[in-house]
Amino acid sequence: MTRAARLIGLGHHVPSRRVGNAEIEASLGLEAGWIEGRTGIRSRFWAEPDATLSGMAVKAGEMALEAAGIDRNEIGLVLLATSTPDHLLPPSAPLVAHRLGLERAGGVDLAGACAGFIYALTFADGFVRLHNKPAIVIAANILSRRINPAERASAVLFADAAGAVVLAASSDPAHGILASSFASDGSAYGLIHIPAGGSNRPFTQEVDIVETRMTIADGREVFVKAVEMMSRCSSEALEAASVATSDITRFVPHQANARILNAVGKSLGIEDGRIVKTIEDYGNSSAATIPLSLSLAHAAKPFRSGEKLLLAAAGAGLTGGALVVGI
Repeated sequence: MTRAARLIGLGHHVPSRRVGNAEIEASLGLEAGWIEGRTGIRSRFWAEPDATLSGMAVKAGEMALEAAGIDRNEIGLVLLATSTPDHLLPPSAPLVAHRLGLERAGGVDLAGACAGFIYALTFADGFVRLHNKPAIVIAANILSRRINPAERASAVLFADAAGAVVLAASSDPAHGILASSFASDGSAYGLIHIPAGGSNRPFTQEVDIVETRMTIADGREVFVKAVEMMSRCSSEALEAASVATSDITRFVPHQANARILNAVGKSLGIEDGRIVKTIEDYGNSSAATIPLSLSLAHAAKPFRSGEKLLLAAAGAGLTGGALVVGI
C-alpha cells in the first residue's frame, strides 16, 4: 500500500520579550516608520538572556505533540532546522528529543537557513512514508544573538521563534507533500552570511566579534533573487502536482520581508487574502517562520480536510524550494 504523510499536529513558541520598531529605530538613528515602510515589520520577539534554542524548540514541539495526541514512543525521527544551535557540536536535536520524551527517535540538526523547514519537512515526509512511523519537524532560531546591531540591513529584520509539525502515515494519497521543487544558487553564496566561526575562518583572538554576526551584503540583490527563486519553485511544484493556483487555499511563504511576500504572490497570481502573513508581528525568524505561520493560521482558522497549501522559501546559500501540501 502506498502511504502518505499527513500533518497531524502543529505548534509554536515565541519569547516573552516583544521588541517594537521604535527601540531599534532609536538605536540606529532612523526616523519613526522607517522599518515598517521597508519591511512590513512592526514588532518581533527576542529571547531573554537565559533562553536556549533547545528550550524554545521543546516548547514548540510540546504543543505540536499535544495536538497530535499520539504515543511519544511511536515517534521515529526528530529533525531540527536551525542556524543557531545551542552548540556547534554536538547537534541540538538529540537534546530536544530527550526533553520531549522521544527516547525511541533518531534526531539530527539541519542547517538550511531560511529554507531549512522546507527541506526538513520533505525528509520527514519520506521517512514517514518509508517506515510507517510518525516524525516531528521543528524549526527554531535565536537570531537576535547573531545580529550586528550596527548593521541596518539585518538589525531591523531578524527575530526569534520556533515552530513544529508532527507527521504520521496516512492511506489517503491526497495527504502530505503532493509535489516539490528545490533550487540553489551558489554564485550568490556571500549575499547573506556569517564571515567567521566556521572551519574556513575559525575563531581566534584576532577575529573581530562583528565577523561572527550575520551580514547582508546586498539587500536589493537578495530581494531579486529570492522573489525569482520562490516564484519559480512554486510554479514548478504546482505544475508537478497538477494543481492550479486557484486550488491553493492558503499560500504560506517564508516571512522574509513583506515586499518579497507581496511580489511572489503577485507573480503567482495569488491574491492577498490567501497569503498567510505573520511578519508584521513576528518578524523574520528564518526557518521558523513557515511552521510558526502554519500554527498561527491553524489557531485563527483551523485547516480543513481537503485544503491544499503552497509553502515556499528562499534564503542564504542561496537555497530554496516550494511544496504543495494536502491537508
